[in-house]
Amino acid sequence: MAKTGSQILVDFLVNKGVEYVFGIPGGAVLPLFDALYDSPIKFILNRHEQGAGHAADGYSRATGKVGVCLVTSGPGATNLTTAVATAFMDSVPLVAITGQVKRPLIGNDAFQEADVMGITRSITKHSYLVKDLKDLPRVLNEAFYIASTGRCGPVVIDLPVDVTMECCDGLLPEEINLPGYKPCYQGNPRQIKLAAEAIDKAQRPVVYAGGGIILSGCHRELLEFAEKARLPVTTTLMGLGGFPETHELSLGMLGMHGTPYANYAVTESDLLIAIGARFDDRVTGKLEEFAPHAKIIHIDIDPTSISKNIQVDIPVVGDARSILQELIPQVHYVERKEWFEKILEWKRKYPLSYDNSGEAPKPQYIVEQICEATRGEAIITTEVGQNQMWAAQFYTYTKPRTFISSGGLGTMGYGFPAALGAQLGCPDKTVIDIAGDGSFQMNIQELATAVHYKLPVKVAILNNGYLGMVRQWQELFYKKRYSQTKLDDNPDFVKVAEAYGARGFLVERKQDVRPTLEKALSIKEPVVIDFRIAGEENVFPMVPAGQAIYKMIGSLA
Repeated sequence: MAKTGSQILVDFLVNKGVEYVFGIPGGAVLPLFDALYDSPIKFILNRHEQGAGHAADGYSRATGKVGVCLVTSGPGATNLTTAVATAFMDSVPLVAITGQVKRPLIGNDAFQEADVMGITRSITKHSYLVKDLKDLPRVLNEAFYIASTGRCGPVVIDLPVDVTMECCDGLLPEEINLPGYKPCYQGNPRQIKLAAEAIDKAQRPVVYAGGGIILSGCHRELLEFAEKARLPVTTTLMGLGGFPETHELSLGMLGMHGTPYANYAVTESDLLIAIGARFDDRVTGKLEEFAPHAKIIHIDIDPTSISKNIQVDIPVVGDARSILQELIPQVHYVERKEWFEKILEWKRKYPLSYDNSGEAPKPQYIVEQICEATRGEAIITTEVGQNQMWAAQFYTYTKPRTFISSGGLGTMGYGFPAALGAQLGCPDKTVIDIAGDGSFQMNIQELATAVHYKLPVKVAILNNGYLGMVRQWQELFYKKRYSQTKLDDNPDFVKVAEAYGARGFLVERKQDVRPTLEKALSIKEPVVIDFRIAGEENVFPMVPAGQAIYKMIGSLA
């Protein structure tokens, strides 16, 4: 039976088990939306294309499935690009379908035309422009395969409207044949053996675990590996939850706003075992002084990440889970008494701390209370800035896929729509967006989405009346010249929430933090809590840009 391009696409998504598609309709995708009308797929109508992309991204990070979003041509596609770039930087499997003008009009500056291929080429694993309906099954197959294999990432399919309206008989999904794309999953046995020998010989080893731990699903293997060889473990921002922070071997997060003991341990280590991490500049600080005494093992599925920023001694290319499974039997328990005594002394001397005096609630205290009220079992999403770092430092993460944040691109406005996607993917979980008053306003319109679909996401706004992280840098490095960072005209967030049909609460006293949280968590609908905090509260410790990670300011360290 003949099918239109739209029906072919929708049938493919159904057969793939796609449950949700996020987006907004428009003229160039009307045939697709008409086909979706009778399908079992649940379409989530967001209020902005960027919000749709972040929601698909949050859904993917929370579930491990491929997120799917669908937007129209021109401004619909360009609005989506920030979300696509966010997914690309954090290796999130995403398939973004964009409408395009009719094929004869491409390149003629037609109404709502944009060069989506050109715009997205540098922020995707791959981009397609479908010019022939016969190519559509192959493109769809390849797109999902590319997005979800190797180092995951977004794939864009640009679909001209006339292709979606054409009919064709007997189109079936084709076998995937990509000669130039062959992800390596099995590590080289010789390299794994060399890594095991180096680990057994090391006196001051540290495991540096990144987001690849989450993506490969190897948190159990990482725990077994660390316990068997007795190795301290530090994680990146993207790796939070990949190793339980309650474990004695945990060093917490490293880097610019990491724990002092993680940064000191990395600096004094004689062997650094990097797993699924890319040596980001926020982790390494000054490259010349990063782990200066350490031999470096780097385990990563992306060969282009090996020795890109830091020269490594033992590269092992492949999937982290597969490699750890091979590595565990080859390593042995080593006590390393002096090394762990030194780490314990750092932990005692330089804990994460803050001044909790005064009547007004401190942001660190609020995050701690969120952790206690949810027993550490919630999915936490964040915006970007101070709120993000406080959420990373003072919530205790013990499970993977419970911390969802924009790491590589640092996208303000990410957390709230991502929380909606996470809530849809994990309906039985408590989902909380820890937000800043600046970031939350960047996609505040998604309150309408939350209310419409009855998503009980909670938003905890750490409201300091500033673009907080930028203001902190201005305080520390620009003589408190607060140029364009004061938000003295913020709306009444309680009234805004209520105007959208959500619940809103205002908290100005420390003693009201926990009761308000308990009340909000008991309400099975969207809730916004406006926590008023001090305007000049800072995130510490902090490594100034370009400094070595052991040169922290603003803390006991």
